[in-house]
Amino acid sequence: MRRLFKKTPSNSYIKIETKGTKTQPEVPQGMWRKCNKCNAPIFSEDVKEGHYICPKCGGYFRIHARRRIEMLADEGSFEEWDEGLPVSNPLGLSGYPKKLSELREKTGLDEAVITGKMSMGDHETAVGVMDGRFIMGSMGRNVGEKIARAAERATALGLPLILFCCSGGARMQEGIVSLMQMAKTAAALKRHSDAGLLFISVLTDPTTGGVTASFALLGDVILAEPGALIGFAGPRVIEQTIGQKLPEGFQRAEFLVEHGFVDAILPREESRETLTRLLALHEKTDRQAGKEAGHRPEEGQKPAEPEGSGQEEAISAWERVRRSRKQGRLTGLDYIQGIFTDFMELHGDRAYGDDRAVVGGTAYFHGRPVTVIAQQKGRNTKENIERNFSMPSPEGYRKALRLMKQAEKFGRPVFCFVDTPGAFCGMEAEERGQGEAIARNLFELSALRVPVLSVVIGEGGSGGALALAVADEVWMMENAVYSVLSPEGFASILWKDSKRADEAAEVMRITAGDLKALGIVERVIPESVPAGKKNAEEICGFLAEGFEDFLTRYGALSGEELAARRYERFRNM
Repeated sequence: MRRLFKKTPSNSYIKIETKGTKTQPEVPQGMWRKCNKCNAPIFSEDVKEGHYICPKCGGYFRIHARRRIEMLADEGSFEEWDEGLPVSNPLGLSGYPKKLSELREKTGLDEAVITGKMSMGDHETAVGVMDGRFIMGSMGRNVGEKIARAAERATALGLPLILFCCSGGARMQEGIVSLMQMAKTAAALKRHSDAGLLFISVLTDPTTGGVTASFALLGDVILAEPGALIGFAGPRVIEQTIGQKLPEGFQRAEFLVEHGFVDAILPREESRETLTRLLALHEKTDRQAGKEAGHRPEEGQKPAEPEGSGQEEAISAWERVRRSRKQGRLTGLDYIQGIFTDFMELHGDRAYGDDRAVVGGTAYFHGRPVTVIAQQKGRNTKENIERNFSMPSPEGYRKALRLMKQAEKFGRPVFCFVDTPGAFCGMEAEERGQGEAIARNLFELSALRVPVLSVVIGEGGSGGALALAVADEVWMMENAVYSVLSPEGFASILWKDSKRADEAAEVMRITAGDLKALGIVERVIPESVPAGKKNAEEICGFLAEGFEDFLTRYGALSGEELAARRYERFRNM
């Protein structure tokens, strides 16, 4: 038998023994570990240096709470809060205090969550990180107390709050007292939200039970690590209770994004960068930025219309309809990418699904945080099918409303790009409340307390378009149309002949020029040639100048004034 030493990738050495042609490693304890997903042997140092992600299969290991804080916080910036709360044993279980004591000694934690204050990229935030090693991260009285106190202290200090969730749910050893922590944490977060402060919830594996049904899913922005198990009742409980076989990927993070409950997947290696971007976007600044520079209109006077409204070329209304529908026309995402920077798409309606016919999220416009929302057509047939030909379902309108209300909370102006033949009219849309979803948008947008500008960039079809166009001003591209229904539908109803659509288009007064003359829209955006890739830069530049002017004029108004003027705009129609 020969003894050899082999150098590892982490520059340490392991001793190996050779017997004939076989080698048997003698590995010092702790140097190697086995991935619990692919079972491959991997070096512990490689895992630590790689954000605790398996270098073989990409599977995620669970991270100790203090280690996660080290990975995120600016060096030396973390200050712990509420360490060492007295033990709570509301049911008087004889073995429970001993179990807690043993766990405290084993993990170095006093409870299943660490809370405190830290900075990331010099942006200060309150933070809470749960640790699954402590009774599976379950929420008892002290966990609820620490999270509630963190929210209260963040409110008092005017700080955002980030919570990393990892939990099996309510702690059975504390009975009904554990259940009450769900209400307590939610109430503390409501006060934090009412103060206009940002709450980011990051869901890690696993996030289940009473934690999911309380603070975990109350974030202004909800992110989830790849593959994380997220659900109220865990898969095993569901299968044992109702005997139902669950589909592959059920309750995983990607499933939650698809079904509208999570804004985005957060790869662990991008956590610090993404969270820092979100903190910067929501930095507490003057929410009415630009007031000093802006002209404040006289009381009762409508803000002046921008110059350069443009006049339509003498083209038939039916030709405008055809141009508005033409494949290759600039889409909502084209305008978002051409006008705004650092767009971060946020997904889902928090109720049922994520409608790909509506795209929305946060961005910067000339350094100012804004919310942008667009009805999105595909650039080809395959994309159109994926986007449902930009015909939104109820969850699309509810996603748009969620983002608009979020914008109102944080004082962000809203820019909408309207482009839909109409709301989706399938049976499933009716079952999920299509009419109510559109009506709710009209109801809420009428009184939104931030500037709202909507631009009809293609088709503006009926209530499906109006649901994104209850705005301070509505602008139209020169080759866009905006109508109560399609010319084909109008001709079919009025003349029982859909082939007379071209005639109907002339009668309906649906072009940008017609609607400006009627006072329905404030501005027509000229197209030297129909909007497409060739003139995208020119059009986006022209719109950006107009957007700057819009913000100067409407940014000077208070929330009450904006809502009052918007009411009068539609009241007078």
